[in-house]
Amino acid sequence: MCSEKAYFIGVDVGTQSVRAGLVTCHGEVVEVSSLPIRTSNPFSNMYEQSSDEIWALCIQVIKTVTKNVDNSLIKGIGFDATCSLVALDRDFQSLSVSKTGDTKQNIMLWMDHRATEEASFINSKKNKVLKYVGNIISPEMEPPKLVWLKKNLPNQWAKAGHFFDLPDYLTWKATGSLQRSLCSLGCKWTYVPGSECGGWQDDFWTEIGLGDLVEEKYVKIGTDVLLPGEACGNGLSIEAANELGLIPGIPVSASIIDAHSGGLGVLACTASEEKVQTLDDRMALISGTSTCHMKISKNPIFTPGVWGPYYSAMVPNYWCSEAGQSAAGSLLDHVINTHSASIALKEEMLANKDSRHITDVLNEYAEELKKSRDLPSVSLLVSDYHVYPDYHGNRSPVANPDMKGMICGLSLSSDREDLVKVYISTVQALAYSTKHIINALEEKGHVIKTLLFCGGLSKNYLYVQLHADIIGLQVIIPETKEPVLVGSAILAASAAKYYHSVEEAMSFMCGKGKLIESCTHDKIFHEKKYKVFLTLLKCQEEVRKIMEKQYNSQDISSQKESFTA
Repeated sequence: MCSEKAYFIGVDVGTQSVRAGLVTCHGEVVEVSSLPIRTSNPFSNMYEQSSDEIWALCIQVIKTVTKNVDNSLIKGIGFDATCSLVALDRDFQSLSVSKTGDTKQNIMLWMDHRATEEASFINSKKNKVLKYVGNIISPEMEPPKLVWLKKNLPNQWAKAGHFFDLPDYLTWKATGSLQRSLCSLGCKWTYVPGSECGGWQDDFWTEIGLGDLVEEKYVKIGTDVLLPGEACGNGLSIEAANELGLIPGIPVSASIIDAHSGGLGVLACTASEEKVQTLDDRMALISGTSTCHMKISKNPIFTPGVWGPYYSAMVPNYWCSEAGQSAAGSLLDHVINTHSASIALKEEMLANKDSRHITDVLNEYAEELKKSRDLPSVSLLVSDYHVYPDYHGNRSPVANPDMKGMICGLSLSSDREDLVKVYISTVQALAYSTKHIINALEEKGHVIKTLLFCGGLSKNYLYVQLHADIIGLQVIIPETKEPVLVGSAILAASAAKYYHSVEEAMSFMCGKGKLIESCTHDKIFHEKKYKVFLTLLKCQEEVRKIMEKQYNSQDISSQKESFTA
């Protein structure tokens, strides 16, 4: 393979940006272009974007990375994106999903939690399809969002012609084909793979009040389903080729969710010092705004609170289980930006023309504090400071979107040292949360020997090292800085038949990585703090029970009467 010069385009539409990469058949990313996406947050828990704007950004970044290359050398295109709901009318025009009525806002972002009540309603039905989402559907998935739309914006529902997962919207724009990816439909829409009793489940859609989708034979949500890496339609359409300045007919892969693309881009990455392992001995952590924990296995393994297993949703012929944290990078940003000491620190960085990320500065200051206190590690700075990290609900393994964050150990201090302590404690909490997820997976039979990291947080050495230390597993960080783009390019190479399969493309394109071993000198310390983590979880659950007992309808009525009197 790679006997000729060939390039593949990987396009990644994340929460905050659209990126394109020009990738060689060896997985080397030679050009990258990125542009920010505007997100509207008109009401609490509502996050909206525009599909027209996102496609326009895709055009710009693709044209940028291909401007200096002969178009005949571009052999394929792959798209990945967040699992966000896109609504179009019958004429394929943007259909608003916003309570503001803004016609441009036709995407409910994955992190939009407006459909929490609708998710609870769906879960109360206990339909058999729920076993593929850990028995509890999330408001981040598409069925609750569709129920919300029909209930709250009935006029918009009546105008709807097509609903896409964002990755499938992008392949439609590129090819004109309405084919959908098994990744999106299986992971976020309750589509059941398999020839026997597989596909859309009529009883599910009928009992949640969306029987009109059944009556219309599912034309609004897709009936022609492909595996990731299969060629979509007839390749790049003439219209899209003209927009992108490329040759019509270039193979376009069936799409994939962004976290799954990151998994493709790292799972076959190797480090020279590691022991030889199979793909299903590994777990990929795609750590950005949120974190997705991607695990594949040869056989289906069901784990309560963990999405899946989904057949061939990431690597064909493997079952994929997906756990995650709804807030990771966004949580760190929040605890840093809301701390009173961060303003002065940012002003100091600006005055010193320090362009580093603020977490790099906090990591440096943490090391200085460690040395000044003569401590063996920065973790020991926070023996009495504990954070429970579910500020945006718990995706796994509790699977409760109503969970909240907690801090134990607050004092009257608000200086920079206190900022460092809450930062370190939050990083630890994210690692304890990952340990909680791994324990749940292992209890059901998963084998996990190595963690592979990608995404923005993989560049934070403290985040990575603490995961290695707390979980006690070796970690591999890929040499490539763009594994998600490599994942999309792997699909492109498969769709173009440049490699015989997705798995073969992974073996050639995932590349090498750096091995990070866990340190054991804080093992007992972290075991104790993990017990505190679990105690805080139980505490929050107990507090919720107390308040539910206290504030029943009778109590609320009596309090209203006392206020009136």
